[in-house]
Parts: sequence; C-alpha cells; structure tokens
Amino acid sequence: MIVVTGAAGFIGSVLVSRLNKENFKDIILVDDFTKIDKAANLEGKIYTAKIHRKDFFSWLNNNHKFVQLIFHIGARTDTTEFNRSIFDELNFRYSQNVWKACVKYGLPLIYASSAATYGNGEFGYNDDEILIPKLKPLNPYGESKNNFDLWALKQISKPYFWTGLKFFNVFGPNEYHKERMASVVFHAYNQIKATGKMKLFRSHKESFADGEQKRDFIYVKDVIDVLFFLMYQRKNSGIYNLGTGKARTFIDLVNATFKAMKLTPVIKFIDTPIDIRDKYQYFTEAKMDKLRTIGYITPFTSLEDAINDYVNNFLSSNSRL
Repeated sequence: MIVVTGAAGFIGSVLVSRLNKENFKDIILVDDFTKIDKAANLEGKIYTAKIHRKDFFSWLNNNHKFVQLIFHIGARTDTTEFNRSIFDELNFRYSQNVWKACVKYGLPLIYASSAATYGNGEFGYNDDEILIPKLKPLNPYGESKNNFDLWALKQISKPYFWTGLKFFNVFGPNEYHKERMASVVFHAYNQIKATGKMKLFRSHKESFADGEQKRDFIYVKDVIDVLFFLMYQRKNSGIYNLGTGKARTFIDLVNATFKAMKLTPVIKFIDTPIDIRDKYQYFTEAKMDKLRTIGYITPFTSLEDAINDYVNNFLSSNSRL
C-alpha cells in the first residue's frame, strides 16, 4: 500500500496515474476532496481509499502496518498568499506530523520541497544541505518549505529513508485547476488560443532584457520518473534539487508554445504586477550533480519536446494523465 498526499492535485494525480500504469493499485489518496475543481484529475484512477487530510493520521494509526511508503506531495502552493498561518498549518505543521508518523511506524518518506526556498538565489541553486540555513525565500510559501527542510535536518529521529525534493518550475497535464498558479506554458497556450498572442512580464531589472528572465522548467513526467527512482532505490537520504539543470528564457518557452500550436509568435510585454514584483525570481537553475551522483542518469526532456507533448497530447484535447 502506497500513500499519496495531495493526490487530487497536479503532481500528486500524475503520480497516481503512473503508479496505476506500473500496476500499483493499492493506493491511499489523501487530500481535501471537497474541492470539486480537482475531481477530474482522479477520474479513471484505481485506488483503495480516499482519506480527507484531516482524517489521515487517525487512519494511519490503524493501518500503518499495510503501508509501504508515503509520498507527501500535498501542500498549499500559492506564492501570492501572504497569510503565514495558512502555510504554518498546511505546509509546516502537517509535514511535521507526517514525518513523525513515518518515524514512529518505520515508513520511508518522499516529500515535496520547492525551489522557492532559494529566494533571489543569493547563494546559488546548490542543494548542499549546509547552505539551507542561509537561504532567504521571497514569500511565505517558500519560507514554509525552507522551515520544514531546516526542521527535518535537525531531527535526531528520522525515517530510515527520506528525501525532500526541491521542485523547480513544474508544468504539464493535470494543472487545469491551478488558475493563476498554473504554469506559464498553460497560460501561454490559453492566451494564444484566445487572442493569437502572448503577454509576458516586462523586466524591471536592468540586467535582464524583457522576456529574458530565466527559469528551470521541468516537465511533470520527468518529476515522476525521479519519484519512481527514489521509491525503488530507498537509500541516500537527504534534500535534492529537482529541475533539469538548464535555465531557459520565457521567450524560449513562448516560442516553443507557438511552434507546437503551429502559429507565428506574437509577444507583448506588460508590467509585472505590483503585488509580486519585489518577490519575483529572475533566474533559477537547479544544480543537479547531487541527484546524478546517487545514480539517476535518465536525461530530462527538452523544453521544446515537453511543450510539444503537453500542447498536442493534453491541452489541445483538455486531456489528463
């Protein structure tokens, strides 16, 4: 039996799909299932039970002997939310309880951290755990993820195998419900389809030209490949980056989207909204040596190939994994 928290969300539901594809059917889905906008992500999935996140720990107390591993993917991920109490409850304290349960019952744990922990990248994007106390996230979401990473590292009692994964800019099928927080690829496709053009944020830093802001964009299918690698390996515990290791510009991304849609690029630049302007990351690029050194050798999908697959096999038909 495998537990997936955040199972109705973007990455969690794609993980459940892959588990089913690999013939894992005894899966416990944990989430807030009252949010009907995510219900379609679970259509057709095979699982044993759906457990509301508030009921999960009582369920685990009674069923831990049947559990093989916990994927803790669930979190509040809105980078524009500034109510710290929400993140303290859903990201920090809830994750602490998941960790403590894994320690108590001897369960391996793979959990989602975030590249938002790196802030402006003053200390680079190196997943050396010595650097984690120095990081300065730009928003409460990033702070909550970094606070939990720090807490985990300080624990004397740890799951016998655990990994935290700093997800960079993940995009792909099953993110339809994320609205404003959906990927740039998702928004690009919908804007282009509706208007024939794409609006990008103008640069507000002299060192970056408009549209030359760079992010490490990673396809969700590649993320799931890494999760499976860690599930099977179950050694080399620690915190790892999960990006491609190659930053690409927003212009690259938009041009690839136009190409996948077989349209001529038309790009317009607009001001970055004031509420996020001083918290906006202009560059992220995962240093991926650490994951590679423990044996993960699978190449990551190129931005162009990933966007082509996403656009033509999912977005164009409103399909899900």
